[in-house]
Amino acid sequence: MGRAESEKLENGNQKMSGAERETALNEIYVTVNGVRLHCVTAGEGPLMLCLHGFPEFWYEWKEQLREFEKDHLVVAPDLRGYNLSEKPAELEAYRVPALLGDIRGLADHFRQGKKFVLVAHDWGGALAWGFAIAHPEALEKLVIINAPHPAIFRELLRNDAGQQQASQYMLVFRSPGAEAMLLANGCAILVENVLGEMLQSGVMTEADRAEYVKAWQRPGALTGGLNYYRANEVGPPVPGGMEMGRPAAAHAFLVDAGQMRVRVPTLVIWGEKDTALTVKNLEGLEKYVPELTIRRVPEGSHWVLHERVAEVNGYIREFIG
Repeated sequence: MGRAESEKLENGNQKMSGAERETALNEIYVTVNGVRLHCVTAGEGPLMLCLHGFPEFWYEWKEQLREFEKDHLVVAPDLRGYNLSEKPAELEAYRVPALLGDIRGLADHFRQGKKFVLVAHDWGGALAWGFAIAHPEALEKLVIINAPHPAIFRELLRNDAGQQQASQYMLVFRSPGAEAMLLANGCAILVENVLGEMLQSGVMTEADRAEYVKAWQRPGALTGGLNYYRANEVGPPVPGGMEMGRPAAAHAFLVDAGQMRVRVPTLVIWGEKDTALTVKNLEGLEKYVPELTIRRVPEGSHWVLHERVAEVNGYIREFIG
């Protein structure tokens, strides 16, 4: 892996809108693993690297940037393919080994040889599980928010009707027409399914909505995010007897479930009203994660990170000390 290069933006220092306390956000581009990644950072100190899911971007972590910059260097990248980061054209560029290489490159660039805290949600969480399995020596703590361990998720996709049904959307995301469907009418489907309830409850504002739509409408951005599903064949069994999708890190470099142990102290925060990932993903998790803490949020959905900011931040703060 080549040396990382960073490029600070001219308008790097920004103020977080709507925050009770102003937080200086620093935007930079970092070139690692052959791709140019847009990152937003705040604070100083030991590294906390935050990985978003689909269809989010760095903005998912704006409240964690504000909270944890008090005692950490918090780094929230746009993962490859998303928002302002580079968007390789080749489908192979979105396979898990390449994505894990990005995480390793970012970590090496920012952590200065020290162990770091990795916090991740959804697709970012799938990659974080894989990174922790492959590189436990790099991590001080791992925090996962509504993202399934690859061994458990693989078994549920094979054998559990509830998870198979909940994962049907993944097959839609892998279809050729997914971009057109999701971009239609100002990204109406994404606005409704991702932001809708949070806009109604006031968790999200119209300013937040505008930021998400802008990120989704960037040329190639939705294709980049959807290529995570396509390149890694993630999903339930395909109707008609075709090969079953293979969940994320499981097919990337691990075959035997015995190789999927996470030798890092791990906190899992789980919104139990997640309609895409059932609570069965927590069953048996201790077999793979010996140093495991689970915090269930009964009223939280897949978007618990937004819905229960103070609760989620409190669990993270308690865990990392």
